[in-house]
Amino acid sequence: MPNLLENPLHLGLSATAVPQPPFTGMDWYEGYGERHDHDGAEGRLVSMHSFSESWNSWEMHPLGDEVVLCLSGQITLHQEFADGSAASVTISANEYAVNPPGCWHTANVEIEATALFITAGLGTQHRPR
Repeated sequence: MPNLLENPLHLGLSATAVPQPPFTGMDWYEGYGERHDHDGAEGRLVSMHSFSESWNSWEMHPLGDEVVLCLSGQITLHQEFADGSAASVTISANEYAVNPPGCWHTANVEIEATALFITAGLGTQHRPR
């Protein structure tokens, strides 16, 4: 059976669910785009990641919301919104936060944490932290 920590899932047009190849790091996203950009803004990447340290980059999804559901541990999301405002929100197990379109976000992790992400991935951008 596929393991979401290793094999993300793409939710596409016509209510499709397409298992993805194993996640290999930041370069993996380029191949994901090649496979699924034709679904446009309606496609969603469902992934799960475990973290033992804070993120070393920021990301932004211009075309849709991203849901971040903490499954274990605790994550502090830092958000820079499209209107120039900023916020930080800490989520623990079973709590979630939403990164709206155009919101640059990163995360601090002080203890090990696992989170589920439902992402409108088309056009995702990254920048160093």
